[in-house]
Amino acid sequence: MNRFVRTLLLAGLVLWCFTAQAQSTRLRAANKQFENMSYVSAVRMYEEFLRADRKKDAAETREALIKLGFSYRKLQDSRNAERVYAELVKENSDLDSEIYLYYAQALASNGKYRDAQKMYSKYGEKQGEDLRGRRFTVSYMDMNRFYQDSSSYRLSSLPVNSRQADFSPMYYKGGLVFVSARDESGSIKRVFNWNQTPFLDLYFHADTNQLRTPAPEMARAANTAQVGGSAPAEQAAEVNVSPDKGITKAELFSRTLNTKYHEGPMTFTRDQTTIVFTRNNASKGKSGKSSDGVRKLKLYISNEKNGKWTTAKEVPFNSSEYSVGHPAFSPDDSKLYFVSDMPGGYGGTDIYVVEYNNGEWGTPVNMGKDINTEGNEMFPYADGNGNIYFASDGHEGLGGLDIFFAELKDGVAYKGVENLGAPINSEKDDFGLITDKSRTTGFFSSNRKKGISDDDIYSFRRSCKQLNLIVYDKKTQQPLEGADVRIVRNGVNQDLLVTNTRGATQMCLDANTEYEFKAVKEGYALNSARYSTLTQSPAPVINISIYLDRSENTIVKGVVKREVDDKPASGVKVTLRNEKDKSERTIETGPDGGYEFDMKPGAPYSISTKKDKYASRTKQLGKTKNPQVVTDTLGLYGEGDVYELKNIYYDLNKFFIRPDAARELDHVVGLLKEYPTMKIELRSHTDARASDSYNMRLSENRARAALDYLVSKGISPKRLTARGFGESELVNDCGDGVECSEADHQANRRTEFKIVAVQ
Repeated sequence: MNRFVRTLLLAGLVLWCFTAQAQSTRLRAANKQFENMSYVSAVRMYEEFLRADRKKDAAETREALIKLGFSYRKLQDSRNAERVYAELVKENSDLDSEIYLYYAQALASNGKYRDAQKMYSKYGEKQGEDLRGRRFTVSYMDMNRFYQDSSSYRLSSLPVNSRQADFSPMYYKGGLVFVSARDESGSIKRVFNWNQTPFLDLYFHADTNQLRTPAPEMARAANTAQVGGSAPAEQAAEVNVSPDKGITKAELFSRTLNTKYHEGPMTFTRDQTTIVFTRNNASKGKSGKSSDGVRKLKLYISNEKNGKWTTAKEVPFNSSEYSVGHPAFSPDDSKLYFVSDMPGGYGGTDIYVVEYNNGEWGTPVNMGKDINTEGNEMFPYADGNGNIYFASDGHEGLGGLDIFFAELKDGVAYKGVENLGAPINSEKDDFGLITDKSRTTGFFSSNRKKGISDDDIYSFRRSCKQLNLIVYDKKTQQPLEGADVRIVRNGVNQDLLVTNTRGATQMCLDANTEYEFKAVKEGYALNSARYSTLTQSPAPVINISIYLDRSENTIVKGVVKREVDDKPASGVKVTLRNEKDKSERTIETGPDGGYEFDMKPGAPYSISTKKDKYASRTKQLGKTKNPQVVTDTLGLYGEGDVYELKNIYYDLNKFFIRPDAARELDHVVGLLKEYPTMKIELRSHTDARASDSYNMRLSENRARAALDYLVSKGISPKRLTARGFGESELVNDCGDGVECSEADHQANRRTEFKIVAVQ
């Protein structure tokens, strides 16, 4: 993997302490390069010292070997790192435990899993806090799990790759933006001292379809599947490797955003008018460096206006004392995932998440120990379902950085993490994956052997393990058109499919998944079938039939949505209760917020929703006599949601509740009575036509007037707070000194309510 991406994130993490002693001139010169993180020069000088002076002083030889091994490690030269650490371990028995960890990692990166297993075991024996020693020792006993799905993938090295590093692609307007150390002008003016490579910039290629075109030259990926052995032939994957002469040109993404410093991984909002990207701290002078003299990574944000990117600004959670980088927006732009080595993490670099709402940032939160380890987690990416991919050398893998997947429920990786396995992962560094919801196609970065040079970008395509679902009338054996088939994946509702004229529908199966398929149609009783891919079937196509009995049952179906934005709510437990016999059935909504049940006639039912930090809701459905389909939408109110009361406006310089405002507040009264445990904050705003202090007092009076009105309607004042914002949060550009219409000013004289508690 390109040095920059890890160097600045990790530069301050490992500070070696060596005993002060007299040193030879050669060793002092090498140590100076090492301390300056000039690892290319340090390697050359340490090798010269060891060839010339190694027999003179055992302590100096040991010090030189330790620092030489560490330098090769930083340069991602695993073969030389293995050589140096092997000599260290052979000649010394009192080494720090980290030496055995680094040796094990170098061995794994070179595909020597049996030897790596021994060194991980040794590392585990020498210390008990870091669980990687134990986990990797057990993991390398059976490598087959890393190759279960390998035959489904086909990889292609992109024609856009250059002789320098190319990595971290991101979708943008039908093309790819990516990071590259290339210099299209052909004249390199500046190089990065760490590894003597050019500084990084953002580049763009406009057509992903062109990039997916298979290259003419074919080669087999060299993967290992068993300890000490080669992968079985059926587990290998074809990799298209682009010849040098086939390189496709890419253009600089933005001369405004690219600078003389590093610009690194980036992410875009859904409308692709906002970018957040990584840059090493570009502040001039001492302020640009941390107390240890290193320029850390920071995140910058820019907006596109009239086809050009505005000057980038820092995000508020940057620091000069630690790095913040590798951003990834969630699919709804409400969260940003990023990487940092800030204090309080679990290991080297951890993945964090921060809320993002209307341009305002929340407080970063660590993603927790299910995601983060004692090692390094990097390069997050959130797919269209809101689940994340990331790279890690702390979770068990094939060596270097491997790519992992985690399904999130309320921000938690509730089922742990899944290694994507070969051929996406290799013994080298694999990272920076982007893909669609079903992981059918996508792109990722790797420095595996078949790349042209250093990091390269690969495309992948996963062949479909097809499942055909056919729904029949049980009595007539005829296929049923228009039946709904709900896909339940590992206990959570997912897609809703509809059968065609042949009663059939199709889907692609994922590996290591428990499926349930629920078929429902008006006039029939619901029925389901189960299928597991925890074990592999040799059949290329799976067929499952579901038979439905005629029934007098009523079908109830609908969608759970968030009231604040009318978007489907996932992770909601929806319970249908038979009020006659007290029986219950519960499902959990998926990305589409959908649910389906059938109800027996003649019995009263209720349907309820429950999700953490959302107000629970129960709705009576009553009895039904004839078979029918009942559709409904259930709304959820959540903590932190802010609602604008559209018709609450005030006359200029007044805070009395107008009749139109009273009617709108009556809706809030109804809501608070429906949810008796809900607490809200009334938030009032003014226009800019007066002094700041006057407007603040006026807005406080307006918020208080709204509160008093709700209290007059029987709402307990303990459930209400009032807060004025003055002119601090205008909804338009009508600030001080700006001429605007009365209608524009009135838009700023508004009241909102924010839900602060739901129980």
